[in-house]
Amino acid sequence: MNYLFLDNGFEEIEALTTVDLLRRAKVQVTTVSITGNPMVLGAHDIAVQADCLMDDVDFSDAETLILPGGASHLEQNEALCEPLKKHNDENKMIAAICYAPSVLGRLGILQGKQATCYPGFESYLGESYVGGLVVESKNIITAKGPGLSSDFAFCLIEKLAGTDVADQVYDAAQY
Repeated sequence: MNYLFLDNGFEEIEALTTVDLLRRAKVQVTTVSITGNPMVLGAHDIAVQADCLMDDVDFSDAETLILPGGASHLEQNEALCEPLKKHNDENKMIAAICYAPSVLGRLGILQGKQATCYPGFESYLGESYVGGLVVESKNIITAKGPGLSSDFAFCLIEKLAGTDVADQVYDAAQY
């Protein structure tokens, strides 16, 4: 299973494009509210009902943990940070876009890896910051910002379902 985390203020295009394209590729992805409420309000006032609440999930079956950007305080949520650190310690895939790679940097998850992020958050990535649009490094995938949501999702599809499936979804989506 793959989990995408939602907090109030999340970037709708980053979260919903990723979920939509992964599901088109038949990749199982579950949206998880970290707010304690299944209804989560995005940065542009789009309300989304998450599939489940953080407290209801056992992440032992997690293949990938996905963080959209927007919400600017994710690193303060211990219930989220612990699974991220554990997932990284097990060398499992973590994907983050826009602001969210800075969370990985603050948690020490990017040490020895390369990453990118939204302009203005580079300092949180430290020596890991290499710029770029979508960066894959070891078990980490990062992307720069909202305009790269599809590229980010296609990178995930390729990793999780293979190049052939990514190409099929790419063609069907007329991307």
